[in-house]
Amino acid sequence: MVRRSTPPGSQSSLREANRARLIESLKRHGRLTQIELAGNTGLSPATVSNIVKELTAAGILHTSFTSRSGRRATLVSLARRVGLVAGVHFSSRQLRIAIADATRTVVSQTSLPLPPGHRHDAELDRLGILLGDMMESLGGTLADLLSVGVGLPAPIDPRTGMVSTAGLLPGWEGVDVAESLAARIGRPVFVDSEANLGGLAEAREGSGRAASSSVYIRVGHTISAGLIVDGDLFRGVSGKTGQIGHVTIDENGPICRCSNRGCLEMYAAGPALLALFPEGEGMQRLGDLLTAAEAGVGSAQRVIADAGRHIGIAAASLCNLFDPELIIVGGELAQAGEILMTPMRHALERSALAASNGLPEIVGASFGEWAETRGAIAMALDHVTVDADAVPFSA
Repeated sequence: MVRRSTPPGSQSSLREANRARLIESLKRHGRLTQIELAGNTGLSPATVSNIVKELTAAGILHTSFTSRSGRRATLVSLARRVGLVAGVHFSSRQLRIAIADATRTVVSQTSLPLPPGHRHDAELDRLGILLGDMMESLGGTLADLLSVGVGLPAPIDPRTGMVSTAGLLPGWEGVDVAESLAARIGRPVFVDSEANLGGLAEAREGSGRAASSSVYIRVGHTISAGLIVDGDLFRGVSGKTGQIGHVTIDENGPICRCSNRGCLEMYAAGPALLALFPEGEGMQRLGDLLTAAEAGVGSAQRVIADAGRHIGIAAASLCNLFDPELIIVGGELAQAGEILMTPMRHALERSALAASNGLPEIVGASFGEWAETRGAIAMALDHVTVDADAVPFSA
């Protein structure tokens, strides 16, 4: 499509910039009222109203009505016709895939177990087939996907697109996963760590939406965190920000998979917790531990509570360094609820520096085990280009 040339500083270029700002805000936040759009974009309510009318008539935006604070308001979102994106989450033991439209409404999703020590080549081949099958069931093809977001259980170097630390994800190291998957499916692919994407989902549309800064701590077979500042991820130079699973708890402790001693994961991650039980007790999976704790088994509850205490100590160090407004706990172990989070709060109170406005609140994730997949959808949408410039200006 040929774009018309508009001189910089002209009225036309200003309108184009305003349209782009409004669309970027909707890509970032999903659905917003016109008043919220005005606040997020800095545009006047009248300007927002005019742009919404133009882009709704062009089929780029969709409007509906809602009630906010007892008043009727116009709710605005990208139109579904903008297209579909996919979110993918490879955890240590599970693959989750969701396909969503531009309003972030999931139209198809599936999950399946992963073998221990899964490798990139076999799993990316399988992912390509699954995405094709899911799109076919929706009456489309892979070519109809605008972009794909992928979360991995390891830090990703934003400069290379590769796992940034050796030993954390064998079978996936030294591989540009985005490039490798894009070659298989012919669509744009973007990759980040699972904790970053879980944090992104919670900040954009979940428990952290109202917080200016937040930490998302993912606790399961591994432990990691995503740091959010003003709705954006803070990754650091090589993507290793938030790897609290490898904070040293005991410098004389057991050797961790990262080659250091006494890391938090060696005391609070899934494999370490399950290893505390004799083989005959049937604790083979984290799900077994959670079921036992919910049934009131004292040993299971104690193991989870001890894990919460260790995580709380590590979170206190993170709070002293980062000073977040909110801590969100996700991942499979977060399903233990207060059995995990109450000891976390107590440890935080004992170990974190006191502040005049109190310590960060600790809450559970809004999206459970699908938080990372929803974050992958958000990342994919962030990279979708919506051509509002093709809409003629109203007089």
